[in-house]
Amino acid sequence: MAIHKTAIIAENAVIPASCEIGPNVVIGEDVVLGENVKVIANAYLECCEIGDNTIIYPFASIGTAPQDLSYKGQKTKAVIGKDCIIKEYVTINRAAGEDGAITKVGNKCLFMASSHVAHNCVVEDEAIFANLATIGGHCHVGKGAFLGGMSVYHQNVRIGEYVIISGFSAARMDIPPFCKADGRPAIMHGPNTIGLKRRGFSPESRKNIRDAYKLIQSRKMTMTEVLKELEEKYATDENVMRIVNFIRESKRGIYLSRCNDLVDEEV
Repeated sequence: MAIHKTAIIAENAVIPASCEIGPNVVIGEDVVLGENVKVIANAYLECCEIGDNTIIYPFASIGTAPQDLSYKGQKTKAVIGKDCIIKEYVTINRAAGEDGAITKVGNKCLFMASSHVAHNCVVEDEAIFANLATIGGHCHVGKGAFLGGMSVYHQNVRIGEYVIISGFSAARMDIPPFCKADGRPAIMHGPNTIGLKRRGFSPESRKNIRDAYKLIQSRKMTMTEVLKELEEKYATDENVMRIVNFIRESKRGIYLSRCNDLVDEEV
């Protein structure tokens, strides 16, 4: 175990011998580290679990109390998955609410400098937060989503899987899976074509997703009629059904752009 002599470690912290703890690191109460975790100089951890092979860079702050005035010291925590990269000045708060509540981050996530994950959020595997991307409490970020730099998201917003959102965007409503979004508010602009290609989505699947979004954004029918038609036409396409179910389950609603905002491009 490589622990720098200037590090401060709580007595009940669990740190495997394979971990590396840098100078001036503070590991407070109720911290459990996985194998091969590396915590670089001046980082601060408390009330958290960190998965194997995760790297935490200087001045990151993990598991600190939520920025929620209702929080009264309940026993909550933040749980970070395996193989994550948490860069400088990132903040990931533990949950608010009753004892046992968690803020959860999946595996292979990248948090660039000064990004923020608030209390009770769920961030699924392989999500990327660019510099200063900030999500409010109780947000849900889908697998492989990319949040652009300085983008911000209201409490309880859901961001679908494999979404890409441009920098300096802002959202108070949900953003469905597989799409591109941009602006203040962040409005959908068709499918994340390049991202879906890179993730191995077949040409047929990409076309179906694109056609689904053209219908959703056409404004020729009510959303109820659109979703019914998509269910009938693409009942066997699990990706289109994910879009349908995401919209049906939305509590905050979704933004729609005009149909002619969808630029024809190769799928």
